[in-house]
Amino acid sequence: MATASSPSFNLGLVQMACGKLVSENRDRATVHVQSAARRGANIICLQELFTTQYFCQHEDTTFFDLAESIPGPTTTRFEELAADLGIVLVVPLFEHRAPGVYHNSVVVIDTDGTMVGRYRKNHIPDDPLYYEKFYFTPGDLGYPVVNTRFARIGPLICWDQWFPEAARLSSLGGAELLVFPSAIGWHPAERDSEGPAQLDAWQTIQRGHAIANGVFVAAVNRVGHEGPPETGLDFWGRSFVCDPTGRLLAVGSPEQDDIVVVTCDRGVIERQRRGWPFLRDRRVDTYDDLTARFLETRAPRERSESR
Repeated sequence: MATASSPSFNLGLVQMACGKLVSENRDRATVHVQSAARRGANIICLQELFTTQYFCQHEDTTFFDLAESIPGPTTTRFEELAADLGIVLVVPLFEHRAPGVYHNSVVVIDTDGTMVGRYRKNHIPDDPLYYEKFYFTPGDLGYPVVNTRFARIGPLICWDQWFPEAARLSSLGGAELLVFPSAIGWHPAERDSEGPAQLDAWQTIQRGHAIANGVFVAAVNRVGHEGPPETGLDFWGRSFVCDPTGRLLAVGSPEQDDIVVVTCDRGVIERQRRGWPFLRDRRVDTYDDLTARFLETRAPRERSESR
């Protein structure tokens, strides 16, 4: 039986369109998880905010009612499912932490149904149709790496995927697999003119994380249109997994619910890091300025002395 010391692990990604009823979305996700497990996946990741439609297209205080505590109904449901199937589950949700304090979070559940890790999204966007700063308090748990029966997982969320610092810190913490539950799509007015470039950038940045850190990277994204036909979001699906060389191992459907299952050979991590030893060659003594918001036009020594 596979374990964290086995030569490989089987990763499953569940992408789906979301309806308006939380109960129906949970049921739909449950069926897809069961299907992924039958196909051999022993780590299965759901998409960002999978129990609801993507409500952040508008600022509306009534949407705070969608949040739930941890533990709560969703975590209980999927803890039981993980234990029943003997799988690891990566479960995103809208966390109600305290009155007026909410997070975009993900929990990691091990094969015995125990919640073994939690991450709160650190990078919060605030753009047209992505008004997340209205809803989510920035995370305060750092970049945890979660030890599970099958692999060491660095859970991150959507907007985090554009920041190399997040991927690097998770990898330095020992992650073999970075997972990015996502809700990303096009503004309909931009799809024809900007769509191909945006999609390519989304894949490219995460393939870059895989190469630069020598880890497996997975992004799981929703599908379907949400919002008014002319002004909502077209979620582009295409959930994917890439290996430590940056090769795409599998890509999901652009339009339909889909389950992506791949085998991840952890030996590739060692081989890639031996051949391209980026972690060995890091000049950590030269990176002090990375903690600055922005570097003014001063010499490096002057910047260091001004801290």
